[in-house]
Amino acid sequence: MSITIKTGAEIDAMRKACRLASEVLDYLTPFIKPGITTNEIDKLSLDYMVNVQGTKSATIGYAPPGHIPYPASLCTSVNDVVCHGIPNDTPLKDGDIVNLDVTIITPEGWYGDNSRMFVIGEGKIAAKRLCSTTFEAMWKGIEKVKPGARLGDIGHAIQTFAENAGYSVVREYCGHGIGRKFHEDPQVLHYGRPNTGVELVPGMIFTIEPMINLGKREIKEGRKGKAPYDGWTIVTKDRSLSAQWEHTVLVTETGYEVLTLSAGSPPPPDFIPAEKGTAA
Repeated sequence: MSITIKTGAEIDAMRKACRLASEVLDYLTPFIKPGITTNEIDKLSLDYMVNVQGTKSATIGYAPPGHIPYPASLCTSVNDVVCHGIPNDTPLKDGDIVNLDVTIITPEGWYGDNSRMFVIGEGKIAAKRLCSTTFEAMWKGIEKVKPGARLGDIGHAIQTFAENAGYSVVREYCGHGIGRKFHEDPQVLHYGRPNTGVELVPGMIFTIEPMINLGKREIKEGRKGKAPYDGWTIVTKDRSLSAQWEHTVLVTETGYEVLTLSAGSPPPPDFIPAEKGTAA
C-alpha cells in the first residue's frame, strides 16, 4: 500500500477541487424534481462543469480493468441501484430516491469526489428515513477521523450506527484515497473493528461514502433483472432501496476537515459541531 500524504499547496489544490465538485451538486439541486430524467441531469452537470467551472468529468470514459468506458458525466443511482447507475430517459417520479455522484478534475489535474441523496417529491417515510440515516452514518464515520485513529474506527462507527437502525451495509464497495488520481490508497471500508487497519496521519485525503440498504446487504449486477447488463449498474439483490452519501475528508493535525463543502451543502447532523459542517 502506497498512501500519498498531501502537504501545503497540494492540500489547497484539493480544497479547490472538492469545493468545485460540491458546487456541481449545488447547481443541480433545484432541478431534481418529478419529471426530470437522469439524462437531463447528466447534460446539466456536464454543461456546468465544462462551460461554467472549466473542469472535466472524471467519469466520462473511465474504464478500470474489466469495465467498458463509463458513458456519462456523473452516476445516477435510483431506488434499488446501489451505485454506478447510468443516466437514462426514464423520468424521476414522486417517491423515488436518487444518488448523484459527481467527480471533477480541475485544469491542474486534481480530483474532487462527492455524492448526495435526493428524495423526489414528497417521498415515503421509509425512504426518507433510509436517506437521513445514511447521511448520519457517513458523519459518524467522519467524526472518527483524527491523527492516531485507524481506518477500522471509521468503518465500525458506520456499521454500528446503520445496523442499530435496522439497515445493512454494502461491503463490496468502499471509500478511497484521492488526489491526482481518481482512486488511491487507502481503501476505506464502511464496516470493521475499532483499532484495526491503517493509522491515520495528517495529510491523508480520502472519501467516506457508505452504501446502506433497507433490506439485506447482498448486491448483484444489473438493473432490476433487465438484460443485457450495462457493465456498470449495481443493484440490491432483494431489490430493496439503497442510499449513499459521500464526502472527501482531510486528516488535519487536530482532527479532520471536510473538503467537499460548499454554500449549498446539507448541514451536518446535530452531533457534529457547527464549525465542522461549514464551507471554508
